[in-house]
This record gives sequence, structure tokens and C-alpha cells, in this order.
Amino acid sequence: MITRYLTEVSLKFNPFSKTGKVARNFLALLPPNARQDGMKIDAKLLQRYTDQDTPLSLKFKDGKEMNLDLSKLQIRDVQEEVNRHSRMLARADELQG
Repeated sequence: MITRYLTEVSLKFNPFSKTGKVARNFLALLPPNARQDGMKIDAKLLQRYTDQDTPLSLKFKDGKEMNLDLSKLQIRDVQEEVNRHSRMLARADELQG
């Protein structure tokens, strides 16, 4: 997953639910030095027996915000969405020099 163009990651999840697995896997895919490189990561844990959904909010360097509902997606779907926009930003960087 291309995380170089992410500036902010915000998510709330219940670690014991099925949708929490997608959130945990997404956090595991982030590089260990992401915060040192300037990425703001805000991960909040919900109570065990809560009925709230699992939102994931991403902000990219170009200002685009992406809001994903992890209860309807799998981890490879989230990776595809992030990589799709990151590849567009990478192409724009290559064209600018």
C-alpha cells in the first residue's frame, strides 16, 4: 500500500468485532515511522458491545478527503482505494519533475 501521500488517518473501531479486523489490518499496514514522517494518526477504540459503525477518514497531500465505511469493505478494497489515489498523485509528481 502506498502511504507516502497520506497526511492524516482517523478511525474508530471496536477491536473485538468483525469490522475491527479490517481496521487493525489497515493500521498494521502503516509504516512504523509514519508519525515521524508527519502523518497524523488518530485511532480510537470503541466499547466492546457498541453498535457504532467503523468509519475510516483519510486525508491526502493534495487535500482530498476519503471517508470509508469499514463495515462494508474488506482490507484489499481499502488498499485499492488508497493505492488508486496515491498512484494518481505519484504520476502528478513525476510529471512535475
